[in-house]
Amino acid sequence: MASSAQSGGSSGGPAVPTVQRGIVKMVLSGCAIIVRGQPRGGPPPERQINLSNIRAGNLARRAAATQPDAKDTPDEPWAFPAREFLRKKLIGKEVCFTIENKTPQGREYGMIYLGKDTNGENIAESLVAEGLATRREGMRANNPEQNRLAECEEQAKAAKKGMWSEGNGSHTIRDLKYIIENPRHFVDSHHQKPVNAIIEHVRDGSVVRALLLPDHYLVTVMLSGIKCPTFRREADGSETPEPFAAEAKFFTESRLLQRDVQIILESCHNQNILGTILHPNGNITELLLKEGFARCVDWSIAVYTRGAEKLRAAERFAKERRLRIWRDYVAPTANLDQKDKQFVAKVMQVLNADAIVVKLNSGDYKTIHLSSIRPPRLEGENTQDKNKKLRPLYDIPYMFEAREFLRKKLIGKKVNVTVDYIRPASPATETVPAFSERTCATVTIGGINIAEALVSKGLATVIRYRQDDDQRSSHYDELLAAEARAIKNGKGLHSKKEVPIHRVADISGDTQKAKQFLPFLQRAGRSEAVVEYVFSGSRLKLYLPKETCLITFLLAGIECPRGARNLPGLVQEGEPFSEEATLFTKELVLQREVEVEVESMDKAGNFIGWLHMDGANLSVLLVEHALSKVHFTAERSAYYKPLLSAEEAAKQKKEKVWAHYEEQPVEEVTPVLEEKERSASYKPVFVTEITDDLHFYVQDVETGTQLEKLMENMRNDIASHPPVEGSYAPRRGEFCIAKFVDGEWYRARVEKVESPAKVHVFYIDYGNREILPSTRLGTLPPAFSTRVLPAQATEYAFAFIQVPQDEDARTDAVDSVVRDIQNTQCLLNVEHLSAGCPHVTLQFADSKGDVGLGLVKEGLVMVEVRKEKQFQKVITEYLNAQESAKSARLNLWRYGDFRADDADEFGYSR
Repeated sequence: MASSAQSGGSSGGPAVPTVQRGIVKMVLSGCAIIVRGQPRGGPPPERQINLSNIRAGNLARRAAATQPDAKDTPDEPWAFPAREFLRKKLIGKEVCFTIENKTPQGREYGMIYLGKDTNGENIAESLVAEGLATRREGMRANNPEQNRLAECEEQAKAAKKGMWSEGNGSHTIRDLKYIIENPRHFVDSHHQKPVNAIIEHVRDGSVVRALLLPDHYLVTVMLSGIKCPTFRREADGSETPEPFAAEAKFFTESRLLQRDVQIILESCHNQNILGTILHPNGNITELLLKEGFARCVDWSIAVYTRGAEKLRAAERFAKERRLRIWRDYVAPTANLDQKDKQFVAKVMQVLNADAIVVKLNSGDYKTIHLSSIRPPRLEGENTQDKNKKLRPLYDIPYMFEAREFLRKKLIGKKVNVTVDYIRPASPATETVPAFSERTCATVTIGGINIAEALVSKGLATVIRYRQDDDQRSSHYDELLAAEARAIKNGKGLHSKKEVPIHRVADISGDTQKAKQFLPFLQRAGRSEAVVEYVFSGSRLKLYLPKETCLITFLLAGIECPRGARNLPGLVQEGEPFSEEATLFTKELVLQREVEVEVESMDKAGNFIGWLHMDGANLSVLLVEHALSKVHFTAERSAYYKPLLSAEEAAKQKKEKVWAHYEEQPVEEVTPVLEEKERSASYKPVFVTEITDDLHFYVQDVETGTQLEKLMENMRNDIASHPPVEGSYAPRRGEFCIAKFVDGEWYRARVEKVESPAKVHVFYIDYGNREILPSTRLGTLPPAFSTRVLPAQATEYAFAFIQVPQDEDARTDAVDSVVRDIQNTQCLLNVEHLSAGCPHVTLQFADSKGDVGLGLVKEGLVMVEVRKEKQFQKVITEYLNAQESAKSARLNLWRYGDFRADDADEFGYSR
């Protein structure tokens, strides 16, 4: 504290008391104050000064909690008015004082003057003159100061001021209330209107004791939304300040202690009130944040009535300038360039309910996670289990709704991305899987925060953080407020209603289910679908919302470059432009709403057809962009002309798959004179089954009505006299009835009996095989035996071709045949007989195109050269087709003519 020089005088005269100066920090009572010096690099020194020669009443004291029998002490009459007189006159003002006496216990007594010197107002005289204090008993007026006190007291008595007025002064005794019976009701009753108060004590920068007026409630008030460094109480009772705790406390004390303020009561926490303290000079909450003395706290920021964003902005101001508690602060995005912190991008895919893939202006793809939200998850699911299997999104309550919300709002749209933080990669541990680095951001579209919209609909929850964790959304408070609204309104995850259940049948790869489903999709014409996944340029996974099922879908009419494949012990490289084709299809249709026309299915249960988006045919678009070639099967479709014209245009540009295209001169084939004419008598048949060795079963169209009638009568008969389950004992070679997966009964033959649970049967009218339990078999009624109507499925093999012995090559050929002719009507001509079954040529019923020749053209099979003269013309045609496939390096010929050196290895002979 500053002190003046001693006044000069004779060395033998009386000592003149030293005049010292300070600023009044606090008024303890009507006769005691605390003064402080000027702060220099920290809180200033303090000292208590008691007024000499006078006495004022004692203020009320609360009984110590450690003394259960002690009682609260009330105010003495006129004690509080005396304290208030000094508080209003002195708080925050500069005073000068002289110390006249100091007790052995260290208590100092002296004279206090308002102002910089002793010419100012004598505080003791003013108190006595107002009747708020008396001269000490037994005090004799033997010096000028005491004489003036005596005069002041006499004047106060004469004027009946203060304690000298009539009555006992009981009206000056406060009815102090230390406990609020119902804090919540107390807070709500004030309706967030400002309450007058006096700050009586500052515990730390953000916690004070306040006297609420006019009812004299003495309450602890915690500033809403913030927390300052505190004083940690040690085991020995001492207090250890956290960094900047003392400075924060002084900041609040110097502005609020014993000042008249207004408090907005906002909430309560036990007996503590959460509120905002308003002073004519400003809002202490925001000031503490701006000066770096406090940090925002999530648990109470939501009740701050003046808007959480103001607090976050003040905290940001201090962080950016690294003030005080933020001196070592490093922003979560400090290492990012501005262009990487904020950018506009196009949404290409919704990965989950909290992550999206966007395409940047540079053309690169980037995964963005929505900051501070958690997608729906199963109750009790252990998120720390690194071995847990991923569940389909429709199995998790509200996950499907959340994904659909994002998909419909964002796919294909441009969004604004503001990166909030980068979550670093973490290695795997025994319980937690590894996480790659994550970019977490706030994503907005049309000014709407997508994460906030998700949370407000109850389709996501907000992550709670440690208080010192700064890696969070820049709009975290809005997310918390949105979650509070969702909980209050019972939205989504917070609803008390039954959880929505999505029963989605995944029939991709399930041949039996696909067979049952095929006629339904064929009859439906164009069906609505959502593209869930893109495997390659022409292979997709679709969700059919009306049918609530997932299917694998192959684009018809085109041949798309095959992608890379992982085979056992071998990685098969993809064909040129396969990745470009996949990317093209992804960008165009992934997670978009499309229409599909299903025409057929292949051996593996994949549906084949046409996909339309916004009126465009995806097959045509792939051909147009030189990413696919037209497949010969397109000849029979309504889209053949646009496919052909698109291919011709692409060929002329000589890009991508047509980069090395050269028009081939048409070679004339010299006809071979035949001594014996080839018999060509084609009959209509219906292809019902394709086997793995490229044989096929057909039904004669002419007898088709007889079979339909027999099946109808047989099923009516079985419905009237159903077989007793388990009563039939199957024997090899025996005819029986078998219940197929569609629940209907068909004629069959037992081929093998492994056990009652495993009986191999062959459906004699359709050509397919199945393993069934004996409980799904029964005796064939004599009225429907093969004597009444012979077995309708006849086995044939393709003439003039060699079936590949290599498994992958054979599968490709079988898939192609299944795609083209299964469950369709064709024309059949028997060419020659062999030991196994007749060898035939098949033609498409509409275009009359040769199916076997088509396989040769596609390089899927090789020609079987026969020497019979009647076949030379057709053999020549087949060989010419084979040469064309070889020149174009199609399928079997992709690595050139392998037959010379590797024929045995590849399973062929020349």
